[in-house]
Amino acid sequence: MMANSEWLEIGTIVAPQGLNGEMRVYPTSDFPERFEEPGTRWLLKPGETEPQPIELLGGYYLAGKNLYVVELAGIEDRSQVEELRGYQLMVPESDRPTLAEDEYHIIDLVGAEVFNQLTGENLGVVVSVISAGNDLLEVKRHQTSASTSQSDSKQKSAKTVLIPFVKEIVPVVDIIQKRIEINPPPGLLDLA
Repeated sequence: MMANSEWLEIGTIVAPQGLNGEMRVYPTSDFPERFEEPGTRWLLKPGETEPQPIELLGGYYLAGKNLYVVELAGIEDRSQVEELRGYQLMVPESDRPTLAEDEYHIIDLVGAEVFNQLTGENLGVVVSVISAGNDLLEVKRHQTSASTSQSDSKQKSAKTVLIPFVKEIVPVVDIIQKRIEINPPPGLLDLA
């Protein structure tokens, strides 16, 4: 989690692409222009708080892999990319594109408490947003006193639930209050 709220993470460098310094980036932004349009971006080294400016020369989307391939100035071979593995690509907070009414920035959703609209129960907190056909909210369930008969290896999967981020299931998103209300279809929460 970034202490410096003046920056928005747009993706993480995950691997080299080919031999000439191109790299694969896992996007945390829904705005393709952040990876395709040349211009200044910032690189944040894991464990540091101050990103360093770097020039994006261009990029393209890898269909079917949910990855972008980008080229950064000064990075010319595979070993240089290896050194950047795990670095985050950032843009200034002021670079936020204007959103349509039902669009949200991932950073605004993460940390929001999720409530069941029908019962008022606080179900958990959004820990991630997964881009799929529809975006999915990954919600970490609050611990309940009921003991689980799951083995330890399965415990992690038992504690998070994926909720399709569609209007029918998630009718209320209050960014200011960090509160999301869901109207879960039967069985959705039982999967947890």
